[in-house]
Formats: sequence, C-alpha cells, structure tokens
Amino acid sequence: MKSQVRGGTRWKRFAVVMVPSVAATAAIGVGLAQGALAASFSISGQDFKVSADSLVGKDFVQYGSVDGGKDLDGKDFAEPVAVSGFSEAWITNMCQSVVTPKVPFVGDVTLVLKAGTEDNKPVYAKGIYLDVAELKADAEFGNIDIGVAAGALPKSPGKPGIQPNTKANPYGFGQRAEDAKLTNVHQRAWATTAATFKLPNLDLSLHRGKGAGVECY
Repeated sequence: MKSQVRGGTRWKRFAVVMVPSVAATAAIGVGLAQGALAASFSISGQDFKVSADSLVGKDFVQYGSVDGGKDLDGKDFAEPVAVSGFSEAWITNMCQSVVTPKVPFVGDVTLVLKAGTEDNKPVYAKGIYLDVAELKADAEFGNIDIGVAAGALPKSPGKPGIQPNTKANPYGFGQRAEDAKLTNVHQRAWATTAATFKLPNLDLSLHRGKGAGVECY
C-alpha cells in the first residue's frame, strides 16, 4: 500500500477502516437481497487476503471488471478484478486479514477474521461475488464452458451473472460451470458481496505488524 497514516487526527480514519468487514458485508448482503443497493459500490483503499482449506460452490461464473474507489489519502484509484460468482458456496477454515499501515505510535495493524474452523460447520454464502486480484488454489470444475461472452452468463433468478451497474464488458471473456471446488486457497481481493453470509465460530482479532505469521498467509 502506498498510502500512509500520519498524525493523531487520523485515528478516526483508522477506526473507520478497521470496522469488522463481516459487518459491512452483512449490511451489503441485506441491501442486495431487498433490492435496495446496486451490486457495485466504491471500494475501500485497502485490499485483503483470504485463505481457506476449501471452497465448494454451485453455479460458478467469472468475468472481468474494474473496481474503483479512493485510497487512504482520499485519492481516486481503480483496480482490475476477476469477479467470481456462486449461487451458493461452502468454505472451510476461512481466514481473512487486512492491514492498516503506519498507525501513529503503533505501526502496522492487521485485522484477522476466522470462521468455519470446526468440522461440519463451514462458512455458508448465498449469492456471493468475489472481486479477486490474485488467486492461487487447486481447482476442479464440473461441466465448464470457457470463453463465454460475459453478457451471456446466466441471468435467471438465483443464478449469478454480471452484477448490475458494474464496469464489466458484456462482450468480454467469461466462463461458467455447474460446480466448482477449490482447495488450498490463497486469494487477494478488493470486495465481497453476498445475499447471505453465515460465519460459524467467528473469531476476530487485531495484531501489531504484518506479513507471515500475522496475516492469513
């Protein structure tokens, strides 16, 4: 991250960006379910990491888009993303971490969120979209179509397609599959939205520093 936090007056900014991301995601999910929000929103100036033992999803779609927002200094920026959507997904041993850099008198601070850590109690998401900048995993797809025009991805009720009011090109590259299984997942993302997001055994904590041993990976 290029942005810096300087001076005591920026503690308010720190408080805002460190609000638990699960609460923000839940609020967005409720809005989407009620039709009150578009699926596009201004992203924060911080990306985040997610790791998981496995992600199993139904009705997979993926297409390219661009997320935009402001960095921690309030400057406009944009990031290209690969948007992955699922009608339903189950995630085991999920970890999410986000770093706030150079907090006054403290240094780098990392928020870590863990959930779905017990056997037979995975994280559950319905109508989930992941705006991904980087992904490493072992992947298996069932009945996959590669090279579909993004605008031709499913649009029927309950099936993910291009989210409304996004910067995705409907004539651009897309792919879809009936089901997908990703294992040993390491992902860097800018946004997540879901109509429903259930996180059993939620554990949220703050840590000084960043990098290996502090972040999810």
